[in-house]
Amino acid sequence: MISQKTKYAIKALMALADEVAAGGNALTIEEIALRSGAPKRFLEHIMLELRNAGYVGSRRGRSGGYILIKQPKEISIGELLRQVDGPIAPLPCLSRRSYQRCEDCTDEASCRLRKMFGQVFWSYLLLIESLTLADLVEEGGLPEMAGA
Repeated sequence: MISQKTKYAIKALMALADEVAAGGNALTIEEIALRSGAPKRFLEHIMLELRNAGYVGSRRGRSGGYILIKQPKEISIGELLRQVDGPIAPLPCLSRRSYQRCEDCTDEASCRLRKMFGQVFWSYLLLIESLTLADLVEEGGLPEMAGA
């Protein structure tokens, strides 16, 4: 599962993307909190992380606030998940960026857990890596999944 922090980060980015699409300006932290449903005190830390990661910029002054500095189609959901929550692999031996050998594993090549979770994880990666923020904010951008 994704963390609550990641949910708030995605919702904040969606609020900023919606504002850009409507031709609006920067949003204050209060406006982002209201639109995203995220608590303001928690959102301040998240917005700082998103700014440091290069997703958003901030403006000072009367018309200040946060702005999206990347196009929604350039913001990968998979990359965002990693940025906020860290590795997304179900097993440490499957992580591309934070690989670690499992302590209890004697042979990765014959590990049935690794093989099964690897197949599921690669399918998940193909989907999650293909999604962008634009897919979340555009009407009908995501296919409906039966039984999800």
